[in-house]
Amino acid sequence: MHIATTKNIDDLSALVASWITTYINKTLINQAQFSIALSGGNTPKKLYQLLASDEYRDKINWNRLHVFSGDERCVPPTDDRSNAKMFSETLLDHVPIPPMQVHTIRTDISPENSAAEYEQLLHEHFTGNASFDLVLLGLGKDAHTLSLFPGYDVIQEQNRWVASFFSKEENIHRITLTAPAVNAAACVAFIVSGADKTAAVHETVIGEYQPGQFPAQLIQPANEQVYWWLDEAAAADLK
Repeated sequence: MHIATTKNIDDLSALVASWITTYINKTLINQAQFSIALSGGNTPKKLYQLLASDEYRDKINWNRLHVFSGDERCVPPTDDRSNAKMFSETLLDHVPIPPMQVHTIRTDISPENSAAEYEQLLHEHFTGNASFDLVLLGLGKDAHTLSLFPGYDVIQEQNRWVASFFSKEENIHRITLTAPAVNAAACVAFIVSGADKTAAVHETVIGEYQPGQFPAQLIQPANEQVYWWLDEAAAADLK
């Protein structure tokens, strides 16, 4: 596990943008393509905007990237709650990535069919037990990550890579990568900002293992390549 802290969200975004750029380029020395799963939420927006900026855009060979969604709400792609919309507006519409290499989760079919289709796409893209080169993750104040929320059966999934469920709190269906899909990745990076995440970071990183209460604890990649990128507020209880 690697932990790094910065003063605020701006410094955090800059640090992660630099790290991601370097990591992608180093990985592409030894392989033809790089596959990344993006995180929704507010925290990574500045990061995505940086990657699309003049400072970073030309440092990445977008023709060799495949971009995936980590999770999605079952809403139209024009809905402000759509992760796909956020990814497009902050990053993907501003970089020269081939459209066929952007893999979003469909929301125009049933959640169950969408989850099955997305899982099939992943298994066709990856070979054997391999998964993403990098999965970006956020963290909720309840220690959820992706759409792995406390109290839902999805956190108990041990085989499927993609699952759907109905969120009672939001009155909406969600589709998400599961812990097995993420734990097969070559590298996982949590990006967390804000004092409201302090307790969740503490419990996930050094607390007693209670994944039913703190689902982010389920993220334990087989090769142990986990990065925690935190601002000072989020990291306050790790001292």
